[in-house]
Amino acid sequence: MVRNSEGENLSVTLWRMVYQTYSWGKNCLDQIVGEHGLTMEQYLVLMTVKHHDPPVSITTIAQRLQRSTNSVSMIVDRMVKASLLKRVRDRSDRRVVNVSLTSKAENAFKSADIPAWEFMQQSMSPLSYKDKNTFASLFQVVNQKLLEYLNPGADVEGMIKDDVERHDYFMKQWRKQPGIAVRGAKRRGGEKRKTRSKIGRKAV
Repeated sequence: MVRNSEGENLSVTLWRMVYQTYSWGKNCLDQIVGEHGLTMEQYLVLMTVKHHDPPVSITTIAQRLQRSTNSVSMIVDRMVKASLLKRVRDRSDRRVVNVSLTSKAENAFKSADIPAWEFMQQSMSPLSYKDKNTFASLFQVVNQKLLEYLNPGADVEGMIKDDVERHDYFMKQWRKQPGIAVRGAKRRGGEKRKTRSKIGRKAV
């Protein structure tokens, strides 16, 4: 069997780049939210609780962040000790532990959220809208392959569809944040004025 060594090398290079991009992105977000007293992990947990319909259980957070329940439980433990989260037993099932944000967490998240959002926009700014769509499509193809490996025989397409729907809902909730909503409105307004200006020049 003849192997395409160049293609194999490229596959390994891509894996390295994906890991490298994640690591650098995590370090950047850690630095940004760290200025507001949070780690990236804490920020993502707060974001999940903030933008999810209550009650929010540890299992829900684990599913949303693609982490094990045990690891999220340990993060939540530390956040409770840091007065960032409150634990509440579910009324219908006392075995289930739900969490909610404290006033300290609300203030920290509010101050960290806009800088984090702006960083995510700026880090992708070299890519055009078309490039971003292509990037997202390629990641989805690879993600499907990884899910098939982790969940043999499962309805992977259904899993991806559910994840996309949850993400779309999550993004709608996130965009309702006052500071982010204002920035989005300004950007859309600027784009509309720019479009009318181009039309006007063509008409002349």
